[in-house]
Amino acid sequence: MKDEELQEYIESYVFVKADENRLTSKQMKWLIERTYNAFRGLDVLQPLIDDPAITEIMINNHDEIFIEKNGEIYESKVQFESSEKLEDIIQMIVGKVNRTVNASSPIVDARLQDGSRVNVVLPPIALKGPTMTIRKFPERPLTIEDLIQKNSITEDVAEFLKQLVQARYNIFISGGTGSGKTTFLNVLSNFIPKDERIITIEDSAELQIKSVPNLVSLETRNANTEGKGEITIRDLIKSSLRMRPDRIVVGEVRGVEALDMLQAMNTGHDGSLSTGHANSTIDMLSRLETMVLSGAHFPIPVIRQQIGSAIDVMVHLSRLRDHSRKVVAISEITGIVDGQIQLTPLYEFKEEGEDAHGKIIGALQPTGETLQNKLKLEMAGMKV
Repeated sequence: MKDEELQEYIESYVFVKADENRLTSKQMKWLIERTYNAFRGLDVLQPLIDDPAITEIMINNHDEIFIEKNGEIYESKVQFESSEKLEDIIQMIVGKVNRTVNASSPIVDARLQDGSRVNVVLPPIALKGPTMTIRKFPERPLTIEDLIQKNSITEDVAEFLKQLVQARYNIFISGGTGSGKTTFLNVLSNFIPKDERIITIEDSAELQIKSVPNLVSLETRNANTEGKGEITIRDLIKSSLRMRPDRIVVGEVRGVEALDMLQAMNTGHDGSLSTGHANSTIDMLSRLETMVLSGAHFPIPVIRQQIGSAIDVMVHLSRLRDHSRKVVAISEITGIVDGQIQLTPLYEFKEEGEDAHGKIIGALQPTGETLQNKLKLEMAGMKV
């Protein structure tokens, strides 16, 4: 049955029942939507998905759901009828993207049709019952103008980063959970010139690059029930090198694939972009070392040389105590001195206090240091 036919059938049935039970128009509307969502939507979650002000849905179990709305976390009154109903919805979501989750493989990343990110953890790992976290995608991808308007970045710094992307500097974005790394990566990716070929690599496809027509999007795959068929980010990076990319955009590096990403940046794929979890740019460099060591037995000096040669600029994002997301540091990697990676801060966020509503006042300000590696800007014919 088509969606339109199902909607008409439900409406006609509800109209009959409304006469018998003297339902109000508001009750009828709720019953129609609730019934339709039970068949075609995400059941009780659908109204939360449809609410543009809600950015995250956190389901701890079938009767405990929290939402993030306008930067604040609230407990929702919405509940599933049972743990079994929640698990049915989970299976429907992961099934649509050819993923599998069950007691023997209880953790999976998936996505909704609109690209929203989904993480699922099932019992026995999740002790309270099936758990699902949905990071919603905005209906319209954010642009650099949106970030400027939200005071996440200044206009001058936005122009500086735009030039770096167009001049093919390798940029690595770091930040904590919920700091906006993927959103910022997407914004920077849309600065890439239209005549280039881009390969994006992600655990679960989230990037929404609209400006580049020659685009290939790759996504990892979990192993099947027999433990076979897994495709990792590392596999995809290796494969992408044979796809004639001008640039490679890796959604996030978490492990041994960091080495492949660095080697790609070092072998002619200038202008590549990636992200990683860390509390600061210095911490991110340490994490990259650890990631590479987890898959290769290289001496530390060799790893640092790889990092220093591959990454040109690091951008750090943070979610501040007023729940705002901001670029708080931009640094240039200028080489290796006495075995240590040299990180030169170019911009740092300076806090100036709070307004009457508790919003942090401050801005990303230049440190006085200037970009040392200007060769790529000069080769791109840009003003240095």
